[in-house]
Amino acid sequence: MPIDAVKATSAEPRTTELAWDHKDVQLYHLGIGAGAATPEKPQPATDPDELRYTLESGLHVLPSFATVAGGGMALAGGLSAPGIDVDLAAVLHGGQTVTVHRALPVRGRATQTSTVPAVYDKGKAAVIVLRSEVADADGPLWTCDTQIFVRGEGGFGGDRGPSARLELPDRAPDLTTERHIRADQALLYRLSGDWNPLHADPEFARLAGFDRPILHGLCTYGVTLKAVVDTVLGGEVARVRSYATRFAGVVFPGETLRLRLWREPGRIQVSVTAPGRDDAPVLADTVVEHS
Repeated sequence: MPIDAVKATSAEPRTTELAWDHKDVQLYHLGIGAGAATPEKPQPATDPDELRYTLESGLHVLPSFATVAGGGMALAGGLSAPGIDVDLAAVLHGGQTVTVHRALPVRGRATQTSTVPAVYDKGKAAVIVLRSEVADADGPLWTCDTQIFVRGEGGFGGDRGPSARLELPDRAPDLTTERHIRADQALLYRLSGDWNPLHADPEFARLAGFDRPILHGLCTYGVTLKAVVDTVLGGEVARVRSYATRFAGVVFPGETLRLRLWREPGRIQVSVTAPGRDDAPVLADTVVEHS
């Protein structure tokens, strides 16, 4: 069996050295739409608030950069863990959580420690939980929990894992906004380290069951956090404490995303849909916790 749950979860932690600088941060921000027009900023390229994402002299780092720092080694390292041997064409990103322990530096060198806390049996699929804890010389920086959905790898008799869903508030959203995804967005975003051909190669996408390449789930994840920070948190990236989501559906480059936001004490709940496909769900169970 390609997935040996016992071997994967009992394996020794693996360590990887990460390094990044301002160019990696700027590329990531551009890959999630920094500098592009939005309903709030119709001419954003030189907007001072937007230059915080793109100009090295005043750069700050969106916490979701943690998912690609060092070239996205958390996902790559997890899928090569002992006991795991899967076909990339069967892999989908199921969910993502980033917990920030302090503000991410523009330049950094850090050590990532990776484990597989759980492998869940969903019947026709398996869910692999990957955890990466990252620290530099000054202490912990962030923790990432990544859920990978692998079709055709269930049925091994394991724990099904949690299945609770987060209900949306029973009231109108406090804010609704939209973000357009450029046709070339996936080609730019993948330069930050996720080279899965599902997001660029039409033939590979067809093998995976899609009629054309799809956008990286983590690109949508970044687009959404940037929108929350810009519209609700006053552009203050350091206010983000954690950010969790479940990937509920695909996004195709060229589409527009509709974001509905509900403010609650210390947190913001978000729903992301594709209005061009009858508001098909894209991100669900999405919460940004903040100071």
